[in-house]
Amino acid sequence: MQRVLALDVGDKRIGVAVSDPLGITAQGVETFERTGSRNQDVSHILQLAERYAPCRLLFGLPRNMDGSYGEQAEKVRSFAEAVLEQFEGEHCFYDERLSTMAARRVLLEADVSRKKRKGVIDKMAAVVILQGYLDGQR
Repeated sequence: MQRVLALDVGDKRIGVAVSDPLGITAQGVETFERTGSRNQDVSHILQLAERYAPCRLLFGLPRNMDGSYGEQAEKVRSFAEAVLEQFEGEHCFYDERLSTMAARRVLLEADVSRKKRKGVIDKMAAVVILQGYLDGQR
């Protein structure tokens, strides 16, 4: 396995995480504040892909608790399509249910202040998504 770049795509922010080259551990990269321009947001993600050279992009796909897909899942798919038009490599979607709650729990246990949590919650959610994916690949 080679590097995987994971994205937790939200309306305001995109959490980004990357795996180590062996695909064992996930590390947080950043929480990207969306610009309001899809082209600029896509361009930023493609720059990250160029820097980390992943073989696969992993998009967290939000599902409802009953397993169905809602409006947010369609937004993620649409953003993914825009990124994938210019990304040469594999991609997949990963069920991200409860990833933000898991990330919030980790940050609370680490005693991260409320103000700092807001800036890193999306990055931590991307780490949770990616680590779940990597663990499932073994």
